[in-house]
Amino acid sequence: MSEPTLDALARPGGGLAMVAMDQRESLRTMFDDAGAGRPPDDVLTAFKLAVARALGPLASGFLIDRRYAFDRLRRERLLPDTCGLILAVDALTQEDGGPVEETALDPDFLAAGSDLDGVAAVKLLVIWRRDELRERRVELAREFVDRARERGVLSVLEPVVRATPAELERGSWGLNAAIAEAARELSVLGPSLYKAQVPSAGEGDPAQLLDACRALDDAVTGPWVVLSQGVRQDRFPAAVEAACRSGASGFLAGRALWSDVVGGPLTELAARSAPRLRRLTEIVDEHATPWWEKK
Repeated sequence: MSEPTLDALARPGGGLAMVAMDQRESLRTMFDDAGAGRPPDDVLTAFKLAVARALGPLASGFLIDRRYAFDRLRRERLLPDTCGLILAVDALTQEDGGPVEETALDPDFLAAGSDLDGVAAVKLLVIWRRDELRERRVELAREFVDRARERGVLSVLEPVVRATPAELERGSWGLNAAIAEAARELSVLGPSLYKAQVPSAGEGDPAQLLDACRALDDAVTGPWVVLSQGVRQDRFPAAVEAACRSGASGFLAGRALWSDVVGGPLTELAARSAPRLRRLTEIVDEHATPWWEKK
C-alpha cells in the first residue's frame, strides 16, 4: 500500500482550507459564554453535525473528535469526497471552564484494531512549555507520528505554546519566540502536517506580521498551516494571507469560522460561516505554498 499524501486534505492547487470542529469542553464553555447555558452532549453533537453539513462541502478537510460526532459523521456520509476526514486522537486534561493543560494519546487510537475506516489523518494537540515535562511532550509527539505512520494515516501535529509561571514573573515570555522554538523542536519529528499558532495572534503592523510569519517558516520543517485560536475573527483573513505569503500551505481553523454562531440559530452557519470559508479559501488558492513544495 502506498503512503498517503496531503492530497487527501488539499485543494487542487496544493493549498489546505480545513475546518476544525474537535472542540469538546471548550465548546460547552463557548455556549455558556454566549448566554445559552452549559449544553448537554446532544446539543454539542447537533452543532458539530450542522457545521459539517454547512462547511464540509466547501472545505478540503474536516477535523472532528471521536466522542461527539465522529460515528454519525461517517455513518451518514456528511462529508463529500473532496473533504478529507481528520480525527482528533488527543485525550485532554482540562478543568471545567478552563484551558487544556496537558494531553495524551487517546486509548481508543492506541488500541489494537482501532477503527480508522474513512479517516485520512489524525491530529494531536501538544501543550508546549519550557518546564520539566518538556521532553515527555516531545516523546508524546514522536509516538503520535510513529503510530499514525504505522496505521497508514496522515499525522497533523498541533503544538500550542504556554508560558511557565516563572517566565511570566520575570517578564521573559515572548509568544513569537516560543512559537518558533516549538516549531524547531517538534516539526523535525516528521508529522505529515504542522499546525502552528499565528505569530503575534495576527495583530500589529502588516509588514511586521509578515516578517514574523517568515521567521516561523524558517523554523518549520515540512508543510504547515495556521490555526485560528487566539486570533480575532476579523483579523484572521489577513493572518492567513501573511502566513501563506510566507510559506504556509493554508489553515485548519474553527473559531474564526463559526464562534459567533454558537448558541444562536444554526441557519447562521450558511449566512455567516460559509462566506468566511469561501473568502479564506480564495486567499489560500491565491497565496498558499503547495504542500508538496515544503516536503
